[in-house]
Amino acid sequence: MRIEEGYVQILDRVTDIIIVGGFNVYPQEVEAIINSHPSVAQAVVVGMPHPVNGQVPKAFVQLKEGAQATSRELIDFCKHHLAHFKVPRSVEFMEALPLSSTGKVLRRLLREQK
Repeated sequence: MRIEEGYVQILDRVTDIIIVGGFNVYPQEVEAIINSHPSVAQAVVVGMPHPVNGQVPKAFVQLKEGAQATSRELIDFCKHHLAHFKVPRSVEFMEALPLSSTGKVLRRLLREQK
């Protein structure tokens, strides 16, 4: 995010930034949009390898108890709120996201999934 006087403030860990065809995608921004969907309890976005773009965003989503949503519904929701290169190319639903002993999402484990 650009702040005054030409400085740039990084919103995520540099290792979490997803570079899609030369554009930076901050997972926190994409996650905030997905988390605003009424069916979503929690979402995590990671970069997955892509042969042309280098990486593409992939969302891992835990739905709220009793809620329903499809991958297409969440992708279309993102298309209305994000630039095209920030929209997740795929969505994987999970019963629970993998957490560390301190309660942080283990993004590394999600990146390792195909």
